[in-house]
Order: sequence, then structure tokens, then C-alpha cells
Amino acid sequence: MFECDHVAKADMKAGTLYAIAGEGGWIYYGQVTPDKAIAFFRRRDRAIATADDVTSSPTMAVVDVAYPSIGRALRAGIWKKQGRYPLSERIASRMVVQWPVGTLKVTVWQGGAPSHQTSVDDPAIQMMEIMAVWDAEFHIPQRLAADFCTEEAPWHVGGPVWRERRVQEERARRFPDEPAHKLPSDWVPTSGPKNPGFDLADDR
Repeated sequence: MFECDHVAKADMKAGTLYAIAGEGGWIYYGQVTPDKAIAFFRRRDRAIATADDVTSSPTMAVVDVAYPSIGRALRAGIWKKQGRYPLSERIASRMVVQWPVGTLKVTVWQGGAPSHQTSVDDPAIQMMEIMAVWDAEFHIPQRLAADFCTEEAPWHVGGPVWRERRVQEERARRFPDEPAHKLPSDWVPTSGPKNPGFDLADDR
């Protein structure tokens, strides 16, 4: 963890760079995007790296983080503001997926507007982010470890479509007597042959 700053407040201006104290003593990094999401980089260090080295790294996820939770994480020493820097050229326009409860039909959004509907097992959307708001202090450290894919992550950490599907499958396995966690009869297993593109997900 970093030194606590008891008066710190979240800065959501585009380009603001944060260091995040993750699990296992690793430091991760996130940069505020123009639409006030956080782009997290596929990089982690034992000591804080330079901003140039961080922002030249590829991004591994762009997610919405609850604004109040960032301030809380800063004050707790879990996040640390590094300053404001030019936006990484590796931050691309993102597409996110809205997955309503109780259906396998999803809506893909781009640029803040719905783009098209498809099925949750569509190979083309497996790496897209499920619409959600994450807590900077209680969710993001585990989420970053899961995204980095070096250590085994807790089974309940979702994020991209492919991982959210596996969370649903694990819930059904762990709670077979709970109707709310029962999978639909037309569910396509994530380990099934109809899932081209899962090699990419597994190798991340």
C-alpha cells in the first residue's frame, strides 16, 4: 500500500494516471479516459514506473469505476495519483455489453449508444466488457489480478463476457438447488466446441 492521503479526492480529468496497490505486492496502473472510465494497463511492477513506460504499455481493460470509491481508495493508500499525462495511444474506443438478468440476448453498445443485439455466446463479443461499475478499493485489486492472468483469480471475479459466463457456470455448480443460479436449457458451455475464440481468452 501507499502512504495514506487523508484529504485526497478523485480526479477524473482525462489523462490522470493512478498507481494501484494490487494483490501480492504488485503495483498496477490506470488512466482516466475521455469518457471518465479507467483504462488499466497490462503492466505491473514492484516499484512505481515512469509515466512514459506505463502509458506505452498495452491496455488490458477499460472499466467504469465508482467515483466516490476512487477517493476512498486514495485516502486508504490503495490508489495513488501520479499526475496528468497525455492519453495513451493504445486506449481505443470501447464497446461494452449489456446483459439483462434471465436472458441470453445481449446488447452491444458503442460510443454511448446501442449498436446491435446478439447472443451472449457470440465469439465476436467474448473479450468485450460487461456493463458494470466497479469499486476502486474492494473490487479493482482482485479484478486486475484476474485480468493479468498469471495467478489464479477468485472464481467470482467477472469483467469480460467470457469470464462472466464462467462465473454463471460456477454459480450453477456451487448452488445447484438455487433456482436463481440455474442455467437456461439453451446455455452454450464455455468449454464447448461452439466457442471459437476461447483460446484467446484463455491465453490472456
